[in-house]
Amino acid sequence: MDTGYTVEQLRAAASDAVRAPSLHNTQPWRFRLRDGGIELLVDSRRRLPATDPSGWGARISCGAALFNLRLSLAVAGTPATVRLRPYPTEPDVMARLVPDVPRRPTLTEQNLYGAISRRFSNRAPFWPDPVPADARWRLGEAARAEECWLELVIGTSAVNALAEIARSANRVLEREPAYRAERDAWIRSEPSPDGVPSAAGGPQSEPQDLLPQRGFGGRNRAPGRDFEPEPLVAVLGSAGNTATDQVIAGQALQRVLLTATDAGLSVSMISQPIEVPGAREALRLSLGRFGTPQMVMRIGYGQPGTATPRRAVEDVLDLPVVPA
Repeated sequence: MDTGYTVEQLRAAASDAVRAPSLHNTQPWRFRLRDGGIELLVDSRRRLPATDPSGWGARISCGAALFNLRLSLAVAGTPATVRLRPYPTEPDVMARLVPDVPRRPTLTEQNLYGAISRRFSNRAPFWPDPVPADARWRLGEAARAEECWLELVIGTSAVNALAEIARSANRVLEREPAYRAERDAWIRSEPSPDGVPSAAGGPQSEPQDLLPQRGFGGRNRAPGRDFEPEPLVAVLGSAGNTATDQVIAGQALQRVLLTATDAGLSVSMISQPIEVPGAREALRLSLGRFGTPQMVMRIGYGQPGTATPRRAVEDVLDLPVVPA
């Protein structure tokens, strides 16, 4: 009896996996079926050499896609056992999933799965409503469930210190012509299956902004629509910073994002202080945490975000060749 996954199961799970976030919406992943297992690969052709020279961002994105894969299979009643980076000689393979014992999905899995299609990055200003304690607790538990930590930055002085690190990192990046050119190359003013539509880019940055915004060509904001003066800022971190740690962090990131969506919260990601090594270390020291910061997030309540496009699932599948 064949106990492996089928092409149909691969296609269905990959359709959910591609809803994961990625730097500049590059969607740097591919999926294939091999010996009954679903494998997730980083697509090195979609790396960002100026923004992401180490491949950190691509691996984080693949980890987020992996969490969606796990959810999709679990909700279908075919949960997976996962091996991360299973082949030493194939470093582009981020994970291999093989069928586990069939079971009914948990309520948590169902709720998180339902949030996949509703999760969008929201780069607009949030409302002033505070995030309640129970929602903050849920976000921390989501990170811990994936072997990571989530530090909520509380207090004006702590938020201001983090904001200065983020603004400094943003200035470093903006001084690099290659970085600016790469970012601008992924802005889309016409319909496209990838990249960031200018309508989803958020409002243009202004001098009074506390946290930096990536310049994706958004419109000028309306009068009185400044960003919230006391945002809830969270830093997601992992125990280490190996390639495997980064895939783990990507799974934790997606679990936190889906948990936030399920709680009615909006999130925007601020990766500039992670992309600049000196800023990342300054951030770690300011938090007093062991391990490595992997993402900064702004969390709150706001209008629903704008969906960014995705490539057709057939474009990200490596399907086995059927003999004639």
